[in-house]
Amino acid sequence: MKSELAEMPLDDERTMHDDEDAPETVPVPHALVPHLNEIAILLDVDGTLLELMPTPREVWVPPGLSNTLNRLVERTSGALALVSGRSLNDLDLIFAPDVYCGVGGHGAEMRLSVDNEADDVHAPPMDKELKRRLAAIAKLSPGILLEDKGYSLALHYRLAPHAERAIYESVSLIRADLPNAPIEVLPGKFVCEIKHSGFTKASGVRELMKHEPFMGRRPIFIGDDVTDETVFAIMPDMDGLSFSVGRRAIGVNGHFDAPSDVRTFLARLLDDTR
Repeated sequence: MKSELAEMPLDDERTMHDDEDAPETVPVPHALVPHLNEIAILLDVDGTLLELMPTPREVWVPPGLSNTLNRLVERTSGALALVSGRSLNDLDLIFAPDVYCGVGGHGAEMRLSVDNEADDVHAPPMDKELKRRLAAIAKLSPGILLEDKGYSLALHYRLAPHAERAIYESVSLIRADLPNAPIEVLPGKFVCEIKHSGFTKASGVRELMKHEPFMGRRPIFIGDDVTDETVFAIMPDMDGLSFSVGRRAIGVNGHFDAPSDVRTFLARLLDDTR
């Protein structure tokens, strides 16, 4: 039986498409972004705020970023959130001791207030047997790193790029064997992630924007990966703005070359004294 994944393009093809009409650079913040009292700042983490590393555990927060984020939280009255495929617990470990509002697990969980000890969870954990079968794929080659996020399972192959096709073929076989399993495959930058279907970063952002302090504000979203395209797509519905990182994505208002440029942009937003 031929699976729908059989025709899935490999990593160098699974990237955001360039848009010839997209701006060549990101304009000066004050020329584009409304006053901080009027916006909600939504930020992807890996590849957007922080540089990608060979393994997920190697990412680190550069000096000055925590201060910038904390000042933006204050200036926006709390309307800043991280929107990530990582779990909220993982984000807390990376940014410790700071804690931020966020959408984690590609929309599987949400934190609406940093004062909440418990997270608002919107998706059940992945079936244990299914997870076991998917986890076994990591044995295909040394260098494939398994990341269990609870609501999803990620197979990182940055250290084993030659294993990409074998990984996706194995996932395809499992999906063919379990056609009714409520799962979705998310191809990313040297990562194959399998999660519950029915929730995305976009669904998480839509829910987030229904609650204070985000409700009624104009969202500004910055992301870099294929999974961020669902959020790019809904920004016009919310009168929001979106920016891609690394390359120009279709429908965005501008782009950054690298996470360091994103951090500079965010720092400059604090100069807004209008």
